[in-house]
Amino acid sequence: MNLQKLVLPCGIAAATVFLLASAPANAQATRTWVSGVGDDANPCSRTAPCKTFAGAISKTAAGGEISVLDPGGFGAVTITKSISLTQDSSGEAGILASGTNGIIVNAAATDIINLRGLVIDGGTPVSPGLNGVRFLAGGVLNIQNSVIKNFTASSGFGVLMAPSNTFRLMIRDTVLSNNGNGTTGGAISIAPTGAASASVTLTRVTMDSNGNGLLASALGTTGAVLVTVLDSAASANNGTGFSLTAGNNTFTSMNLMRAASVNNTTGVLATNGNATINISESVLSGNNNAITTASGGKVVSYLSNIFNGGTIAPTSTQSGQ
Repeated sequence: MNLQKLVLPCGIAAATVFLLASAPANAQATRTWVSGVGDDANPCSRTAPCKTFAGAISKTAAGGEISVLDPGGFGAVTITKSISLTQDSSGEAGILASGTNGIIVNAAATDIINLRGLVIDGGTPVSPGLNGVRFLAGGVLNIQNSVIKNFTASSGFGVLMAPSNTFRLMIRDTVLSNNGNGTTGGAISIAPTGAASASVTLTRVTMDSNGNGLLASALGTTGAVLVTVLDSAASANNGTGFSLTAGNNTFTSMNLMRAASVNNTTGVLATNGNATINISESVLSGNNNAITTASGGKVVSYLSNIFNGGTIAPTSTQSGQ
C-alpha cells in the first residue's frame, strides 16, 4: 500500500514535467525575428532567429510581429492572419520575387496587416515578378517606408487590391517604381469585387516610371471606392498618373491634395458618370493630356492648382471654392 502511494505521485510528476517540456515547442510567440544568417529550424527568437518570413510566420501568433535583425533577403510569404513585418534601421529587408508574388495577403476580413521598411523586388526582366503585394482578402493593409519595384510581368502591379470584402489601404512614405509592362499594370490597383467597398489613403507616396500610377476602379463592385491622395506624385508613367473608374455605385471619388501628376501620357482620368476626381493645391505638368474624362466622368478643379501643358477636357472640368 505504501509503495502504491509513492509510485502514483511520481508518475503524475513525470507526466507533468513531460507536458511542460513539450508545450514551448508548439507555442507561437507574439514577437519573432529573422536574420540574414538565421535558420528556419530555429525558434525565431532574438538569439536564434529564422532565415525567412515564411519560416517565421508559422511560429508567430496572430497579431504578432516579425522583426528584422540585420540585412538579408527574407523570401516571398503568404499572410493569412493579422501580422506585422517590420524593419527599423537594421539594413535592407529584401523580398526577391522573380516569377511570383512578393507578398500574398489572404486573411480574414477583420485582420490587420502591417508592412514596414521592406524592399520588395520583382527581379530581372528575364523572370519578372507578378505583383509586389497581392491582396486577396483582409481587413486593413498598412504599408510604410518601403520600396516596391520591378514587377514587370504582363499587368503586374506593385500593389494589387482585389478582394471581395470591404477593406482599408494606407500607404505612407513609400516608392513604387518600374512596375507594369508598357501601358498595362502599374504602381497600385484598387479593384474590389462583389459588394466590397474600399477606403484608400496615400501619403507621401512616389509612383515613378510604371505602366500607370494609381488605378482605382469600381467596375467589379456595387460598393464605394473612396481614395485620398496627399503630398504624393505620379511621374513618368507610360499611361495615366491618377485614374478613377466608376461602376453602378453612388459613392466613387478621388481627392488629390498637394499631389503632382507629371510627365505621364495622361495626368488625371475620370471615367463613367459616378466618378468624381477633386483636385486641390496640386500640379499637373508635362502630360500629353492633363485632364481627360470619359462617359460622364467629372474632374473638379479647386483653387491653387497649376496646370502646365497637355490638353484639358473643357466641358467637365469645373472650378470651386
